[in-house]
Amino acid sequence: MQRRHLLSLLAALLPAQAARAAPSAWVPTRPIRLVVPFGAGGSTDVTARLLAEALGARLGQPVVVENRAGAGGNIGSEAVARAEPDGYTLLLTTSTTHATNPALYKSLPFDVRRDFAPITLTAFIPNLLVVPASEGIDTVQDLIARARARPGELNYGSAGAGSSQHLAAALFAARADLRMMHVPYRGGAAAVTDLLGGKLQLLFSPLVEVLEHVRAGRLRALAITTKQRSPLLPETPPLADFLPGYEIRLWNGLLAPAGTPPAAIERIAQETNALLRTPQLQEKLAQQGSIPAGSTPEEFASFIGAELVKWAELVRISGARVE
Repeated sequence: MQRRHLLSLLAALLPAQAARAAPSAWVPTRPIRLVVPFGAGGSTDVTARLLAEALGARLGQPVVVENRAGAGGNIGSEAVARAEPDGYTLLLTTSTTHATNPALYKSLPFDVRRDFAPITLTAFIPNLLVVPASEGIDTVQDLIARARARPGELNYGSAGAGSSQHLAAALFAARADLRMMHVPYRGGAAAVTDLLGGKLQLLFSPLVEVLEHVRAGRLRALAITTKQRSPLLPETPPLADFLPGYEIRLWNGLLAPAGTPPAAIERIAQETNALLRTPQLQEKLAQQGSIPAGSTPEEFASFIGAELVKWAELVRISGARVE
């Protein structure tokens, strides 16, 4: 009888002990700020607003997008690095701010490893190699042959020195042993305009920014910079089919200030990853050319470490530098 009584008592106590041992789920009690380190209307901003709406519904508090553009994304990133680490300030970071900029700028007002807590990788974004339809260039082989026949004469645009467009083109030129002229712009839209006007002969651009022109027949898509084809342009081959090993994947993901409570990090990561698995969000991201990702905080931290090495090498190849 005593033994049965002791077992019953232990059984009654175990759930209470387990509940005390398990970390309590973090529940926000006020709106959360999601900082986008770029201007409104761009692909990063669109992704942030899709995530904010859906994440707010799951967390029970609004997630408010705040655009803090400037200095290649460094201003918004610094604002988050200096914010109170309480779970109520997040950053939608990108490969630009947390992989390219550390190699591109002589110094940064934050440390990408020390000052941020990774939450989850959210999406990959391919670049598209496009040329004006009027150029008479139908394939990557045609473009390479044209560039070799006219060394230094073909112009390619970008959203600025060290931008993903610049680095993608620089890697292409290095792998194919080409000499081409880089024309930097203050944003990708101006480069697309000059490409359509015939002032440029080629451009690497985020897929969503040129998709309309490709579908209208004004631009011709020669290749995509990811190893996988895009469902939006399934006939467009990966550039790696012509230059083995070539791959440029832009990405974005959620970060918080270093020191943010682990319970908040874990809750936001779980809810975001669950959202990225829903057909509704997957479809919305696919419409802008993005590929849903998802990761644990630990996986995202390791991913950023590898990307820092990769993009530093791309910056070296390009020769880009920003003071």
